[in-house]
Amino acid sequence: MTTLKAAVIGVGAMGQHHARVYTQIAQTQLVGIADATAETGARIAASYNVPAYTDYRALLEKERPDVVSVAVPTRYHQEVAEAAMEAKAHVLVEKPIAATVEEGRALIAHAQALNRFLMVGHIVRFSPVIQALKAHLDAGELGRIFQIVCRRVGPFPARVRDVGVVVDLAPHDLDVMRFISEDEPVRLYAETEQQIHTEHEDLFTAQLRFRRGFTGFLEINWLTPMKVREVLVLGEKGMFRADDLTQDLFFYENAEANGQEWNHLSMLKGVSEGRMTRYPIKHYEPLRAELEAFADAVLNQTPVPVSGVDGLAALRLALALVESGTTHQVLEV
Repeated sequence: MTTLKAAVIGVGAMGQHHARVYTQIAQTQLVGIADATAETGARIAASYNVPAYTDYRALLEKERPDVVSVAVPTRYHQEVAEAAMEAKAHVLVEKPIAATVEEGRALIAHAQALNRFLMVGHIVRFSPVIQALKAHLDAGELGRIFQIVCRRVGPFPARVRDVGVVVDLAPHDLDVMRFISEDEPVRLYAETEQQIHTEHEDLFTAQLRFRRGFTGFLEINWLTPMKVREVLVLGEKGMFRADDLTQDLFFYENAEANGQEWNHLSMLKGVSEGRMTRYPIKHYEPLRAELEAFADAVLNQTPVPVSGVDGLAALRLALALVESGTTHQVLEV
């Protein structure tokens, strides 16, 4: 099998794990890293016996990687990703795809013009429990979806300075909602607050209406002294609960729907508590699954699982939530 030369630009909280995983998967060989902080770059590079650069353009010129992970601050995503593409590398850029919708569109257009693969690092898609949830929904085990609720709360992360909680975290759950439902929001409304630590909002709640008529609800903040990463999907036959921290998936049955055929569900008159099922989940590292999928797409010349269009959709919705929280208006999207 062909081995891809891989590099990582930005080896902070997330990028350092990209470097590690590239040394562990069969499809890639890590050939170098770049970081603006010389000490950080040298430390990570020494761990894997590869060269470190403070100038990412020097890395691209000297190492000529086939694939590059871009994990720099959001405001540099377009600049760095486009430079990597111009150096003939295929790019995985951490979410959000870019700082603005216009930059995201330009990045997608640049990838298309140069015939480069562009993947966006929406890692939650690759979580074992989210993949399992998607499979059960695709199998029709819930019936019609009524509501999706995502909660992503926890303490303030010291790594974040350039964006607020909406742009930093909401793209995860907006992407999850789109991924598991295969549907798009048509309008949304958000309330945001700025309490501590940051120049931007650090708490928000939002409601979305999707094309097929179900609602989405987001609760995300940097103010909770414990982490919660939870997705609830309510529907005709009951409710799925996915815990992305413990990797547990539960189904709470609506006993009123138990045993009914699909053509009778439209006559469902009530809801009552039924059995609870806990599904076994085979654990694996989401980042490894993500980078393997990226490398496989490049090697096999097949579409990446999270495209630039997917990343742009999540960014566009996140920025609309920021606008709604500022203007206190319901927005059509």
